[in-house]
Amino acid sequence: MINRRKFILGTAFTSLFAYFGITYAKARKSLNPLVGAKKAFPIVISTWNHGLAANEAAWEIINGGGKAIDAVEAGVRIPEGDPKINSVGFGGYPDRDGKVTLDACIMDENGNCGSVSFLQNIKHPISVARMVMDETPHVMLSGAGALKFALDNGFKEEVLLTEKAKRAWENWLKTSKYAPIINQENHDTIGLLAIDKNGDISGACTTSGLSWKLHGRVGDSPIIGAGMYVDNDIGGAVATGMGEAVLKTLGTFLVVELMRNGSSPQAACEEAVKRIAAKQNAKDFQVGYAAINKSGNHGAYCIHKGFNYALHQNYKNVLVDSNYLMKD
Repeated sequence: MINRRKFILGTAFTSLFAYFGITYAKARKSLNPLVGAKKAFPIVISTWNHGLAANEAAWEIINGGGKAIDAVEAGVRIPEGDPKINSVGFGGYPDRDGKVTLDACIMDENGNCGSVSFLQNIKHPISVARMVMDETPHVMLSGAGALKFALDNGFKEEVLLTEKAKRAWENWLKTSKYAPIINQENHDTIGLLAIDKNGDISGACTTSGLSWKLHGRVGDSPIIGAGMYVDNDIGGAVATGMGEAVLKTLGTFLVVELMRNGSSPQAACEEAVKRIAAKQNAKDFQVGYAAINKSGNHGAYCIHKGFNYALHQNYKNVLVDSNYLMKD
């Protein structure tokens, strides 16, 4: 026979446990909006229309059960090796001295990262950055040191200045006017983020930088927290456009931190763009952000009309026009 006193106490403890359990669950969800959110991964997202081909290469790895870090490297290698693309790797427009100089970074789900800047004569800087991450205690190698490291590890020197890029540079030399264009031929840095089937996030970013830049200039693309940033508990972000503006705000770190504090990827990208516009004269340059959170939700936003991003999700790979701040 059940003791009445024990029954009452048992019922009370059960009720209290249920109450505090529900309260804890609600509190946990309020502190982290991703708790209990519907999962929408695997996903691959990348900047600009050359991201479509990059996404396909990344998706092939992820769909086969591969890791996000391998997918993002494989993805951005596609535009790096495409001579038709004027802003990434082989075929990229040179600096004002006619030299093609490359920047890249990569980051995995454990917070490991690698980067190269001001690298010349290597077609795939992202793979050099991956080797810096995997094989050294460092995060970034630059210039002649980055080149020596690449050559010592089996990479081959190649001429990256194509005839098309050389002609464009020679035409620019007639005036030598330095005036960055907002959406030059709809091409720019490629930043790529992926969440694999395990829910792990990685990111990569690679570029030949601004056309006709001063020799030695380094933009945001190789800087962790500027051109790209990933936190496997929260999400990731990539940037494109005027690197100096992104560097001044550490834009991708800002986007991820905004998501950490409850913002959706879309809201976080919008806030990061608005901060640039509030502090800098943004009428003459473009910056765009794309982001994903841990659940696979995504967002994108830019200063001016013209930025688009490639989204591979639910076995569809599509190009999406980003919303933008300056409507006039």
